[in-house]
Amino acid sequence: MTISDTYKTIKASSKGVFREKGSRFIAFATPLSSVEEVKPIIDGYKKKYHDARHHCYAYLIGQDKSIWRANDDGEPSGTAGKPILGQINSHDLSNILIVVIRYFGGTLLGVSGLINAYRTAALEAIKNSEIIECHVKEYYLLKFPYSSMNEVMKILKEENITQSDQVFEINCIVKISFRLTKRDLILTRFSGIENLTMQYLCTR
Repeated sequence: MTISDTYKTIKASSKGVFREKGSRFIAFATPLSSVEEVKPIIDGYKKKYHDARHHCYAYLIGQDKSIWRANDDGEPSGTAGKPILGQINSHDLSNILIVVIRYFGGTLLGVSGLINAYRTAALEAIKNSEIIECHVKEYYLLKFPYSSMNEVMKILKEENITQSDQVFEINCIVKISFRLTKRDLILTRFSGIENLTMQYLCTR
């Protein structure tokens, strides 16, 4: 089975606004790399827009879209978070959080009105963003003797592997990253270098 390591997300944060019967819905879309980023972002919006009635949101994380949540923040169940998540899914996006802040205008919108409002506000934020294609990468720490430097550098160059945090001494350390689909090939190539160890760090 072919492994896919490609997903779509937004390049940078964006904003969208929708008004309905006096209520104002302000949507903010933010790119994410992990679920740990979600709470600080939401808390920031709650602090900045502390006078708003609701701060509803939805997020979806992972190339396989396995991590997600939809929150209505006091709105009738299913009228806010799910419509926001629906827009994320309909645009085939991942690694994204959309928060929609509502200022109540005094007129009840009803279930269908709320669903439409939150869905439309989320859509406006997506429309105002730049959608980009990204690749899932794996990160490793390479440790090897200086005598193996040429062999290591040859592989890094030929496989177009990103490197950082380099320490070149008697014992060398290099942090590397590469596309998930190249994992087996790259691990096999490095396994042929004597006294080299690879420490898995993360996939994102």
